[in-house]
Amino acid sequence: MPARRVLATDEHADLLRLVRQIATEELLPRAATAEAEEKFPREVFRMLGQTGLLGLPYPEEYGGAGLPYEVYLQVLEEIGAVWASVGVGVSVHALSCFGLATVGTEEQKQKWLPDMLGGELLGAYCLSEPHAGSDPAAMRTTARRDGDEYVIDGAKAWTTHGGEADFYKVMARTSDDRNGISCFLVPADAAGLSSDPPERKMGLTGSSTTTMRFDGVRVPVERRLGAEGDGLKIALAGLDSGRLGIAAVATGLAQGALDQAVAYAKERETFGQPIIEHQGLAFLLADMEAAVQGARAVTLHAARLKDAGLPFGREASIAKLTATDNAMKVTTDAVQVFGGYGYTRDFPVERFMREAKVMQIFEGTNQIQRMVIGRSLNSSRDDQGTITHHRPAEA
Repeated sequence: MPARRVLATDEHADLLRLVRQIATEELLPRAATAEAEEKFPREVFRMLGQTGLLGLPYPEEYGGAGLPYEVYLQVLEEIGAVWASVGVGVSVHALSCFGLATVGTEEQKQKWLPDMLGGELLGAYCLSEPHAGSDPAAMRTTARRDGDEYVIDGAKAWTTHGGEADFYKVMARTSDDRNGISCFLVPADAAGLSSDPPERKMGLTGSSTTTMRFDGVRVPVERRLGAEGDGLKIALAGLDSGRLGIAAVATGLAQGALDQAVAYAKERETFGQPIIEHQGLAFLLADMEAAVQGARAVTLHAARLKDAGLPFGREASIAKLTATDNAMKVTTDAVQVFGGYGYTRDFPVERFMREAKVMQIFEGTNQIQRMVIGRSLNSSRDDQGTITHHRPAEA
């Protein structure tokens, strides 16, 4: 494997070789057409599930692979380097499985998790609302208990895989208390559940994003995850892991743009030599390489904390902030390397640039990440005012 990958075992190296082969042979040939036609690639997710790539960080007894998050994120990076919509989709699916895998009962896990991890059931995550994007505690969607069922009413915005998913992980208010929110698994065929037409987006056009409508949707009590009132806690815990997924996809997207820019710079000639030999352009490419490697480093550092069972929320926000801001800059610079050609759809870098923008917005805007980091720094001071850092045990 190239030096840019950090791996613990030969088995993990073999896995990433397989993922790169799948990305090159199965994903890359479809990506440009699917994005241009705004076609959701459901069969791709089924294929990834059948090859075991949708359940990598989850326990083997439920159909996962039980892999460290550090390895799982490198898999996401490989996918994101060729097709960001699919990389984001894999990350969102993992987020949709998080609540069941972490707080579900044994009976719930045995009943639903194997098909989720195997790709038969594709997930979506319903948290944001039109008026409550960065403030989930302000949600208005309700779940009213009615005997052995809950009746869900409301709307959820910006749902990745909306209208295409087989189940929806839904946060809904079960009491008037600000944090009185609960978590439910709602099947796609539930009566009263519908989706608006997909949003017309700047990028990630191969990924369906819709508003989901809940009009008296009835779900049995057995589809509630955790106790009543645990929903916000489940959502926020999942977002820490989800932010690492987006950081990995953004790093892959930036790596893909850099690879394209370097290849073009070696072939394109001006003034009798390849443009990569002009110092001005070489320095630009060097900065792009430094940005990609920096994003990868902070992302894998956060993953190692998670794998060690240490707090990683602050580091997840740092990774998401750094990787997505860097991806925006690297993809923009890749367009610049191509010159006028970069502004056309004859080359993929203009698509990479459009795809990078939204990564600064979803899974918590980068302004929210700065708030999370700042608050963490303030709350991490000991009695002497010294900042307490979270480091791996061996540090």
